Amino acid sequence: MVHLQTVTGKHATENPLTPNGTKRIRLQLANDDDNFTTSVYGTRFAALDLPRHEMPETEMPKEVAYRMIKDELSLDGNPMLNLASFVTTYMEDEADKLMAECFSKNFIDYEEYPMSADIQNRCVSMIGRLFHAPVAADESGGAVGTSTIGSSEAIMLAVLAMKKRWKKRRMAEGKPCDRPNIVMSSAVQVCWEKATRYFEIEEKLVYCSEERFVMDPEQAVALVDENTIGICCILGTTYSGEYEDVKAVNDLLIAKGLDTPIHVDAASGGFVAPFVVPDLEWDFRLERVVSINVSGHKYGLVYPGVGWVVWRSAEYLPQELVFNINYLGAEQSSFTLNFSKGASQVIGQYYQLIRLGKHGYRAIMSNLTRTADYLSDSLEALGFIIMSKKSGAGLPLVAFRLPPNPDRNYDEFALAHQLRVKGWILPAYNMAPHTNKMKMMRVVVREDFTKNRCDNLIADIKLSQQVLEQMDKESIEKQQEFIHGHHVATRKANMHPTYRKEKHSLQGKTGKTHAIC
Repeated sequence: MVHLQTVTGKHATENPLTPNGTKRIRLQLANDDDNFTTSVYGTRFAALDLPRHEMPETEMPKEVAYRMIKDELSLDGNPMLNLASFVTTYMEDEADKLMAECFSKNFIDYEEYPMSADIQNRCVSMIGRLFHAPVAADESGGAVGTSTIGSSEAIMLAVLAMKKRWKKRRMAEGKPCDRPNIVMSSAVQVCWEKATRYFEIEEKLVYCSEERFVMDPEQAVALVDENTIGICCILGTTYSGEYEDVKAVNDLLIAKGLDTPIHVDAASGGFVAPFVVPDLEWDFRLERVVSINVSGHKYGLVYPGVGWVVWRSAEYLPQELVFNINYLGAEQSSFTLNFSKGASQVIGQYYQLIRLGKHGYRAIMSNLTRTADYLSDSLEALGFIIMSKKSGAGLPLVAFRLPPNPDRNYDEFALAHQLRVKGWILPAYNMAPHTNKMKMMRVVVREDFTKNRCDNLIADIKLSQQVLEQMDKESIEKQQEFIHGHHVATRKANMHPTYRKEKHSLQGKTGKTHAIC
């Protein structure tokens, strides 16, 4: 039998289950209409400006918030076409999933997330062994290390350790300790300038030249004095990708009886050289190398936000810099510039290390080296001057510049801007000081830069040159003026007026471009 129901009028609101005579409670609830009845673009939010300065008073549906922000971000460049950056732009879906599952984990909470902490320790051990770090029979000896947000933090920690160790020795000898200095190349990344400025250390620079784009070992050792806390050697410079001769610096220090420590900035090369040129001596195999940093988010193949620093032994990391803390019930040692951080990137690093293994890393780095050599040969055939090394003598990148030609109306910056029309982010730079204001371009060959994509880039470079060659000098200058004005307007939006046009850094003083890493 079918149950029959009376068709009620629109004013019939009594609940038949409510007993007669029960007092009804009047509720006054928010009843704002969000108008979310069609597609995202049919809502009122699509016709409004997104909040920029003040937090809005009311909510918006999650689907709208997601789509509005996603649409804003669509105006960013394509990371896969960003040839300026060393930073990883591809990881496997399984790595993405694993890292996403760890977003909510605060890495510093060792008691709550002991396995995440143990995974960091495993990574430190694997990376230390990759760099031939001393291994002790018990926990009290051997190398020590930690994860960081990136190589910038790792370098800050290493510089602090060198300064503190130098200061302790000077004080024990009854000597002044108010004028520490560090020796480094003028091609260093800006984080080194930050470290010297923040920690009040004098920079002793070994300048590049028009023929040499790395530090000269003899010049570097000649700058060492009693106030030198250490020497920075770069395994893969930001500009040309060339490896500085760490062994030559080490051997000169030993020959002259100097116990000056060496820190190796292996931000980019630390995950390349061990697999492509394993016999190259640059790491803890050298007596004077006391600490090494490496970026997991570069050729370590992890998304941005992870770096590593390893010391030869606890002797080179003064105890007074390490804090023993009890956080949420767990005793732990801490040497960082920050406290809380997510565990995702450390987990991502461990995934790559055990997923790929040495064979997998070697295969990837070998392919990148082959692709870089192919691109280098192709650009040289087009008439460009190649500034980077080939066949594993440097990072898998290609640094190049236009040949001298007084009749050419465009420069490297104009070519870089023209390539942006095709979507490529291929940067132009002013080289380090003392190189006669040399201009250059650089292509970083990353894991997802295949030979097929390389061929597309070469074709677009040819096309861009053809377009520029058909333009007269005045048209190119007007175009550059327009682009420069647009870029300046963008920079102003991201820079407080007080800090524009600084004159204290190498870029401010010499015009050197602080290259992207």
